[in-house]
Amino acid sequence: MNRRILLVLFCAIMVIIGCDKLPMLQQKKSPAKKSASVSTAFVGKGPIVAKVNGTAVTLEDLNQDIEAYNASVPADKPELKITTRDKKIEYLKNDKVRQILLYQEALKQGLDKKEDILLALEKTKQNLLVLELVRKETENVDVTSGEIEEYYNLYKDKLKEPEERQIREIMVPSEQDAKDIMIQLLQGADFATIAKDRSRAKSAASGGDLGYLQRGKKSEQFDTVAFSDSLEVGKVSSIFKGPDGYYIVKLEGKRGGKQKTLSEMWDDIKRALVFLKQQQKMENMIDQLNRGAKIEIIEGEIK
Repeated sequence: MNRRILLVLFCAIMVIIGCDKLPMLQQKKSPAKKSASVSTAFVGKGPIVAKVNGTAVTLEDLNQDIEAYNASVPADKPELKITTRDKKIEYLKNDKVRQILLYQEALKQGLDKKEDILLALEKTKQNLLVLELVRKETENVDVTSGEIEEYYNLYKDKLKEPEERQIREIMVPSEQDAKDIMIQLLQGADFATIAKDRSRAKSAASGGDLGYLQRGKKSEQFDTVAFSDSLEVGKVSSIFKGPDGYYIVKLEGKRGGKQKTLSEMWDDIKRALVFLKQQQKMENMIDQLNRGAKIEIIEGEIK
């Protein structure tokens, strides 16, 4: 994860340098000065594929740069990705060499000694070391089968697919109106017809049909009745009071709500538990470091 972020950042720099095909910097020859020596800034593992004034570029360097570039290519333009040997060579000649020449020139001009550059480099070093420490401390964290099973058994009711219910509603301003309507429904009147004629809800025009809903789309009182286990498909609820008036609902259908098996949830639960353990391990480390550290916060200087 951290490598990908760094590669994408590097690619952005390369785009700035290479997009306009800047001319190569001319190296002035002087008997008093030697050309730039080999810099470890560009030396990685693997065979050397180029040298620029003594600075070596390895195959690993080149491949990492290309990986960063490819990661920045828009998904709808896959043809721009560097995927062949010829394209790699072209990238090396036109972009990587240009970048090293500019880097060498920056060193000659002493830009690496500027205070703001040194500060930025130090901050980058701090961030990289923190990322590496977190990776090192958490890479071997794992969970047991027993922990996964325990988690599933504890929370399996909450791991169900969301249940949706097709609901019709009738909403009227008074309890007496609701009672009158309930009598008609018990006598066999059509729910949708009464909803069109008498409901004050916005759904009246569609016969009270709200379509398929999940919990939380309406009021708490509505959910308590409409999603009750005792309300069967095709049946009408009792009268209940909601925020806008008195309601009667009818359950037209159900879907979803399936209980996922342990095998279906295994990988997701494992990833979640590993993440939680990693977080806890880092929190424990930070707590330990805090206890042994001398920390002074000078709030008066914060403006």
